[in-house]
Formats: sequence, structure tokens, C-alpha cells
Amino acid sequence: MSTPIDDLCERLTLDPLDRDLFLGDPGEGKGRLFGGLVAAQSVMAAIATLGDAERGSQAGGSLLHSIHAYFLRPGSYARPIRFVVDRIRDGRTFTTRRVVAHQNGEAIFNMSASFARPEEGMRYQRPAPEIEGPEGLTEWTDVRNRAIGLPPPKSYDNPIEVRVLDAHEFDEAKPRDPVRAVWMRPRGVIPDDPDLHTAILIYATDRTLMGTAMKGAGGIPMKTHMGASLDHAVWLHHPFRWDDWIIFSSVSPIAEAARALIFAGMYDADGVQVASVAQEALVRARRPKNEQG
Repeated sequence: MSTPIDDLCERLTLDPLDRDLFLGDPGEGKGRLFGGLVAAQSVMAAIATLGDAERGSQAGGSLLHSIHAYFLRPGSYARPIRFVVDRIRDGRTFTTRRVVAHQNGEAIFNMSASFARPEEGMRYQRPAPEIEGPEGLTEWTDVRNRAIGLPPPKSYDNPIEVRVLDAHEFDEAKPRDPVRAVWMRPRGVIPDDPDLHTAILIYATDRTLMGTAMKGAGGIPMKTHMGASLDHAVWLHHPFRWDDWIIFSSVSPIAEAARALIFAGMYDADGVQVASVAQEALVRARRPKNEQG
């Protein structure tokens, strides 16, 4: 029986149209296209331009270590996405790619991706946050639906399962300390392909961050306000295989001019920080359609 992860992996399989040109299927969905999907597909497009000897699956090959991206326009589930890759640099240690995602003849997403070959050097890490385990915690979808006045879903079709520590964090409309942690894991088994594990981690980094900013703003309801990711950066610190729960711990130190800044860390079950994330999100009162932009 197909799982939500199986569906996501299918969407992460791009069709090569030319040497550095790929076509992606956004799949089925409602409303605005999820930005994490475009980011994950862009990562797969960038990886596809690495030579076989450069790939991270090879001994000493390059691994994705960072992306820096801008969400330029809202995407749609109604049309395929065209990914254009520029080979900016192929160095001995670092390799750089630029990916632009197009839909309806316009650029909707722009990303720089950097790959690095492993090397010995300085290393340290602050301890992972100590939080209660995921067993018995509430699914994030239930918390979100209650906050916007919707019933719990009949089934969960998101490929990433998310459980929150405080099921009532948005029940009261009052500002709170914009710090939170959630547990995440794939809703299914990711195939034994390191590129897919990397891309799905990137997909997950665009989830729940806006909820952290909402806490600082007093739990702004999505019925009256809209939110959108503006720019997004991820640093990957270790080769990663996603077979278990990870902690996604985030903090929003400031919001100004309708833009909130969020920093986050991802930690595996052993407390190893596998990734760091930074995002700026737009949160503002909904406007009439003729005034949007």
C-alpha cells in the first residue's frame, strides 16, 4: 500500500529535458504550492548535475552542505515546474549550483546550493534540547486545525509526521515566548537512496517555523492573516539518513514590518545536530485580491 512518503519520492523524481534542464510534477494539492516541495525538487535538480565521481554516494564524493533560497512567487499544483540549473563552480572541495524554478513562464523560486567533499578539521556542538519523547503527543495538523476552527482531519496525508509538545499553544490569543520544539519523522519508509534522504530533510525544514513566529505575535489566526516563506537557508552538518524521529527546535528572536525571522536546529535521536535552518517569513493581514502582492 502506498504511503505519503512514496508519493513524495515520486514527485522528487524529475524528468531530464536537457543537460541542465528538468521537469517536476508538483502532484495533487490545494491552495498555494508548499515551498518545501519546490526546495526539495530544486535540490534533486542540482544533485543531478554532479558527475558520478562527484556524488556523495561515492567514497569521498561531495555532499550537499547548504542552500540559500528565495521564494519569489506563489506556486501552483495545477502545472509542472521547470528547473534550470547553472553550473557556477566545480572545485576540488566545493561545488556550486544555481537553480531557478519556473512555472507559468515565471520564476517562482531561486536557490544556490553548495556541495563539499568531507575533510578533517575543527568540530564541536552544543547539546541538543532535552524534551519529552514523541509518544502520546498531539499531531501538529490537529493543533493547527483547531486554531483556525476546522475539525481534525479524517486521515493524515502529509509525508512528514509532526508532533508538538503543547497541544494548546494557540488556544489563547496572547503573545508567548516564540520558542518551540516539535518531533518529526517520515510517514513511511524512505528508499535506500541518500539523495532522497537529503531532499526530504530539506522538504521538512519549511514546516512549522511560521508557527514559532505566531507564538510571539499572539497566535494570529490564519483566517484573518496570511503567511508565506520569503527566504530560506539550510546548512547540513552530517551525512543524514532519516529512519527515526528527529527534534526540530526553533526560536524567532524578532519580527518587524510584517517579517519574522526564525532560527532552528534539527537533532537526531542520538542528539547529533544534523542541520541548521534560518527563515524569514511574511505574516500580514489578508488583503483583497486586487491589492495582493
